[in-house]
Amino acid sequence: MRRFLQKRLPKMTGHFRSNVWDPVLIISQIIAMQSQFYLLLGVWNYLMNMIGSFDSSLDKVFTETDLDVLETSGRLNVIAFLLNSLTSALALWFIVQRSKLCLDFSVTTHLFHLVACLIYNRHIPNSLPWWVINVISIALMTVTGEFLCMRTEMKAIPLSMGPKADL
Repeated sequence: MRRFLQKRLPKMTGHFRSNVWDPVLIISQIIAMQSQFYLLLGVWNYLMNMIGSFDSSLDKVFTETDLDVLETSGRLNVIAFLLNSLTSALALWFIVQRSKLCLDFSVTTHLFHLVACLIYNRHIPNSLPWWVINVISIALMTVTGEFLCMRTEMKAIPLSMGPKADL
């Protein structure tokens, strides 16, 4: 009887969440993260360009020359990238919901951004400020996302579903 039950019942591994690999979920989360990344980066760039009275273009998102910190437009672009990191951390909290996966999704999002920049410019970005801003953006997005997800994961789980029962 014991062998029969061991074969029929799922093994209890002691983990709160299941560790089943679900490629459809992962791909959906990557698409959602990439979509919000570009949507919010476009919004932040548009707002920063309105503040500085500069022209909006895709170059502000994909080229490395528009991240020159010595110019006002470049500084506003850097601010837009950093604000996008914070809002992307919020998206990590809503979409991914796992502090353990925040680094993976942050790096994946920025890796796809690197590929998009490579396709748009037809060369690998070779300016130091572009790389520094993206590394800072990854770090900020990861740390903030982990903090938000950990706060949710550490909430107390209610053990009783109904009225209190005296035993």
